[in-house]
Amino acid sequence: MEPIITVRHLSKKYGDKVVLKDINLDIYPGQIIGYIGPNGAGKSTTVKILTGIIQDYSGEVMVMGKSLRENIMEVKSKVGYIPELADIYDLLTPAEYLAFIGKLYHLADNVVEERSRRMLTSFGLMENINQRMDSFSKGMKQKVLITSGLLHNPSIVILDEPLSGLDANAVILVKELLQALKQEGKTIFYCSHMMDVVEKVSDRIVLIDQGAIIADGTITELRAGGNDSLEQIFSRLTSGGDQVQVADDLAAAMR
Repeated sequence: MEPIITVRHLSKKYGDKVVLKDINLDIYPGQIIGYIGPNGAGKSTTVKILTGIIQDYSGEVMVMGKSLRENIMEVKSKVGYIPELADIYDLLTPAEYLAFIGKLYHLADNVVEERSRRMLTSFGLMENINQRMDSFSKGMKQKVLITSGLLHNPSIVILDEPLSGLDANAVILVKELLQALKQEGKTIFYCSHMMDVVEKVSDRIVLIDQGAIIADGTITELRAGGNDSLEQIFSRLTSGGDQVQVADDLAAAMR
């Protein structure tokens, strides 16, 4: 099977600060990739490069066999991006906003209406479909963002902390939705700090720290014969110390 995304020697600097250092990845169709790392590790920069938001980088990114640099609009048409925070034009209603997104992807009005109705019904937002979003909670806006990112039925779905602000039932729904999309052969690139969710949904986990990949494999491979949780593996590889002991020392210092 050929990779759907190939990343070779990807590096990125902001001035003198190196954010990504020689990242190499092959991502295959039908995989859910959990992409994790500490704050400032380079996760969001990677996501913004893969989605075409950042175009000033060194190295090569191939998507569906085509250079991202040379075919950026074509690649974007195949990718769904669901960020943690986005400007959502909240003076619009969900119906108006999703109709606008549909126009950007050249979707027929009836397709947009049907897909929007099904997604918003599942998220419990149909009664709010004609309500201006400036009155919405963060979780309600996030549900509209998820709907907009999947509206054009993308082959690749890139998520950056997609569960932020969602209620428990919506979190369960999104987790099940990711599995359903995987079964349809779609590729999911999932960036999150929620270790328990990443561990449960991911076929493969890539751990990045200080701009470099320091671990890449299934949860079984990362455990290397042990029984640690992903949270424990993450802490051991990125902190260089015992976080339980650190927490005990902090508590003791406050007494």
